[in-house]
Amino acid sequence: MSKPHDLLIELGTEELPPKALLKLITAFKENFATELNQANLSFKEIKEFATPRRLALIVNELASKQADKEVDRRGPPLQAAFDENGEPTKAALGFAQSCGIDINDVEKIENEKGAWLFYKVSQKGLETKALLPDMINNALNKLPIPKRMRWGDLDAQFVRPVHGLVILFGKELVEAEVLSVKSSATSFGHRFHNPGTIKLKQASDYVSKLQDKGKVIVDFEVRKQKIVEQVEKIAAQKNAKAVLDKGLLNEVTSMVEWPVAILGNFEARFLDVPQEALISTMSAHQKYFHLIDQKGNLLPNFITVANIASKDMNKVIEGNERVIRPRFSDAEFFWNQDRKHTLDSHIESTKTVLFQKQMGSIYDKTQRIAKLAEMIAEKIGANTILVQRTAELAKCDLMTEMVNEFPELQGVMGRYYALHNKEDAEVSQAIDEHYMPRFAGDELPQTKSGQAVAIADRLDTLLGIIAAGQLPSGDKDPYALRRAALGVLRIMVECDLSLDINDLLKEHAKHLPTALKADEAVDTTVDFILERLKTYYLNKDIKVDVYDAVRSQRPTQPNDFNARILAVSAFQSDASAASLAAANKRISNILKKSNEEIPGTIDLKLLTEPNEEKLAKQVVDLSERISPLIDSRDYSNILVLLAALKDNVDSFFDHVMVNDEDKKLRLNRLAILHQLRNLFLGVADISKLQSVN
Repeated sequence: MSKPHDLLIELGTEELPPKALLKLITAFKENFATELNQANLSFKEIKEFATPRRLALIVNELASKQADKEVDRRGPPLQAAFDENGEPTKAALGFAQSCGIDINDVEKIENEKGAWLFYKVSQKGLETKALLPDMINNALNKLPIPKRMRWGDLDAQFVRPVHGLVILFGKELVEAEVLSVKSSATSFGHRFHNPGTIKLKQASDYVSKLQDKGKVIVDFEVRKQKIVEQVEKIAAQKNAKAVLDKGLLNEVTSMVEWPVAILGNFEARFLDVPQEALISTMSAHQKYFHLIDQKGNLLPNFITVANIASKDMNKVIEGNERVIRPRFSDAEFFWNQDRKHTLDSHIESTKTVLFQKQMGSIYDKTQRIAKLAEMIAEKIGANTILVQRTAELAKCDLMTEMVNEFPELQGVMGRYYALHNKEDAEVSQAIDEHYMPRFAGDELPQTKSGQAVAIADRLDTLLGIIAAGQLPSGDKDPYALRRAALGVLRIMVECDLSLDINDLLKEHAKHLPTALKADEAVDTTVDFILERLKTYYLNKDIKVDVYDAVRSQRPTQPNDFNARILAVSAFQSDASAASLAAANKRISNILKKSNEEIPGTIDLKLLTEPNEEKLAKQVVDLSERISPLIDSRDYSNILVLLAALKDNVDSFFDHVMVNDEDKKLRLNRLAILHQLRNLFLGVADISKLQSVN
């Protein structure tokens, strides 16, 4: 076997979208690994590199060629291979010719499926360098690029124009054309520090040459760590802390090839503006890191990361300060203007803004939210007056200048304006909280008012949009219904609220426009919401068969669903779980096949077998003991009690004939199994458990 070599692939481009860079390089690495595996080419590891102007991979110890292998070729069936005189047919002769052999050298194979002509062909492995062009093209074509672009008069399409391609296998240049660019052994340096070409001899040169000669740090993680170190050093010099948001840090790392962190300042008077508006301007719009003091207060400073080590950094600092000042001035102006009006003065304006054609205006929506939130409030012990006020004001900040300019501050600005208007503190906080959770892993509403309105808002959207026939499909979810459903579930489960989704939606359907026929969409909406729990629990390492076992019973109270999930998950580790799961599956099949009307109770006088009597009495006893536990939802202890059935269930099936010829005995035994099955179904259908520990 030829010696393995390291492979370098670099695709040089114009500036790639910063928010997509990590996704692109991760997918490129995974796609290329798949191509190598499918081609049966062994390798040690793949390391990915990404900057704003390049995507690169280094594959260590990649095999120089595929291993030789023998391939079984199956020809025509024997009955079609020879005629009645035993002479080979055209089909047989054609098969032999395709194998490059004489018909007499063809073998025959026979098994239970039939008999055919057969020949084992030795297939030589192909050279890796011959396979690389197609594999690279395939890997790039499968990248998650929503909209590809063309450049010049070329047919090639990619996320950005491609200007360079390096493919080095060992020290050899692999000649290829990818995205209309021919390969070379030449890379390029930093756009300003060293825009010239850099000659590469082998993969091991790549990282060091690009850094030393090109002023480009190609390793994303190394570059990110360098940014962290520089930012934290500057912050420490100010006796402050830099807030390094993970998403922003990745985005900034994706925007620079040679990071240089610098400190900027702004006028302290801007600190009178709500800090969320200032932070949003700095992070979302300018990609700056903000600083806070030891008490968590925002400081009039920021840190930006330049892509150049300028000879005059003061000009770079001045430029960044000059850019941010007008945006802060705008925020200050909006803040002052908005406070000239009370929050509730915007209620009338919400009538003019359409939420959704069939669901009406934002005002219509808030009226419905108020009704549903009041019902929720009564069930969770919230103050209905505060909940009503929260619902009434919840969407008013959408009409303010600040939120019009900074949409991401919806709810946040509502809280500030409500406090300024001297609304109740809980109402002010709940206006902000009703948007929580805003994203995966976000915090949940802490006030009862916030919880009630948050749930009501999402349930109104879910039922209305689904009733309007816009159930999400594939990646399309314009109203973010999946996120809304998960938000409802997280609040109900993690805040342990005893609310029934089905009951809430049935009542709420009465308040949606009649033309929507929302009552007919309740079941679909409930199922859509419950289905989101599958992802929720998979992310918590709960096995999918545990979810399926509980989901089959369709509990429509999420906190009740959660209690069952935890109980069944714990039950899986019990020594009796496998046997009882199998027994439940057997019982289910027996009951399904029975066409007879099974009695609702067990007749103890009809027990004729000792093993039958033991199981029946245990089932009757457990039914009485479990009944109060069902009411208190003590599912864990229910399953502990039911686990004790194992020995008697096993003995019953070993020694008792269920389908006895005597109808009375048969029906009584079916009644035992039916009652036993129902004891488990009170928690979950454990017959669905597949992977029992």
